[in-house]
Amino acid sequence: MSDVSLSLLIFGLTYLLIITERIHKTIIALFGAALMIALGIVTQEEAFYSHEFGVDYNVIFLLIGMMVIVNIVRETGLFEVLAIWTAQRSDAQPFRMLLLLAVITALLSATLDNVTTVLLMAPVTLSITKRLDLNPVTFLLVEAMASNIGGTATLVGDPPNMMIASKAGFGYLDFLVRLGPIAVVILTVFLGSLWWLAGRSMRVDSSLRDTVLTLRIEDAVQDRGMLRRCVWLLIIVNTAFCAHGWLRLEPATIALLGASLFMLFGHRRGSSGTAEELSYLTEVEWKTIFFFIGLFILIGALVKVGVIRRAAELLVAYTSDNPAGTTIAILWGSALLSAVVDNIPYVAAMNPLIVDLARSRHPSLIDQPALLHQPDILPLWWALALGACLGGNATIIGASANVIIVDLARKAGYGISFWQFARIGVPVTIGSMLLSSLYLWWLFL
Repeated sequence: MSDVSLSLLIFGLTYLLIITERIHKTIIALFGAALMIALGIVTQEEAFYSHEFGVDYNVIFLLIGMMVIVNIVRETGLFEVLAIWTAQRSDAQPFRMLLLLAVITALLSATLDNVTTVLLMAPVTLSITKRLDLNPVTFLLVEAMASNIGGTATLVGDPPNMMIASKAGFGYLDFLVRLGPIAVVILTVFLGSLWWLAGRSMRVDSSLRDTVLTLRIEDAVQDRGMLRRCVWLLIIVNTAFCAHGWLRLEPATIALLGASLFMLFGHRRGSSGTAEELSYLTEVEWKTIFFFIGLFILIGALVKVGVIRRAAELLVAYTSDNPAGTTIAILWGSALLSAVVDNIPYVAAMNPLIVDLARSRHPSLIDQPALLHQPDILPLWWALALGACLGGNATIIGASANVIIVDLARKAGYGISFWQFARIGVPVTIGSMLLSSLYLWWLFL
């Protein structure tokens, strides 16, 4: 059996077992990754050290750093403060809270990134729904999808956008002007559809509502000194995230620096010392971390044997002489593939294909920026960005934010199955692609 067939078989069986949920997804992902290495499809060196085929440590350490920060901030009562503020601003009406949380999540994702955003927003959501005796699952699912929609709007909102910007020579304003409007439209339609998806069934006991409306924010603060220190540290960390390009620091480095500062200065004064400081590390969601490690190796094997690139080539090959057809094929094909595999290696495979297509269409152009910004090439970049970012809403493993939300819900005692996520995610993704198709047709075609 060839490496291509073997890697597809292992990945397919792994994916199938994740869907059935008979065995925990972390165990399955690690076993599949170990098989890829043991059978020589990827070497151990490639799995652990290759930027192209191995573990994306930028994502891993971003997650670890932010989980440590969230664990420390939780002790200050800040999430309860934000939960009470959100409830009171929405008059403790469940559907209004859902809309407000979704909008805040989308805005934060456009400013930071979707992973950081859901790590910050999920504890607030769990706190507010607990106070009102509401099931948080719908709230968390909506936030995961809002984070992916919001992240689509800007260069820094989602890693695929950063990769496309680097290859095509786009700036921050290019993404904001081109993708910002359609992200707002998609988010608006998404929020409007929530009434039919969940809003009509949302009810809260009037006594609980009255209790929440009379809560004093000051009473939720557990340690004022610790809260002040943590708020200042959060401002510093989030400012660094926004300016990471200027600082020339990867988000993972900022998250680790931030986590170290929080452990040094954010913990309670007079605490028991090293043991308590290290407890923040033991509370990291290590099952989630190892799931991502296994998933990265599995997808890296598909990249190495050429499966991802071949899929990308097929998207372009059959429509290469038809600019409109190529644009729509890349949009929908990117969404489909991003729902199944990580969008980062997929975009890495697609970028050079679009460059090659540009050269074949305009062989006389030597200037690279002019070549990649030709009127028939520009829509391909935006189709790739929209499909890769929004396609992740379809499944649990389609985006990092989805995996994190599901694991945080499970930790709080609320299971979210693959199909439960897909029942909302697939229609949202199809609707997003339809709106994106109309937008690209109106804008370029």
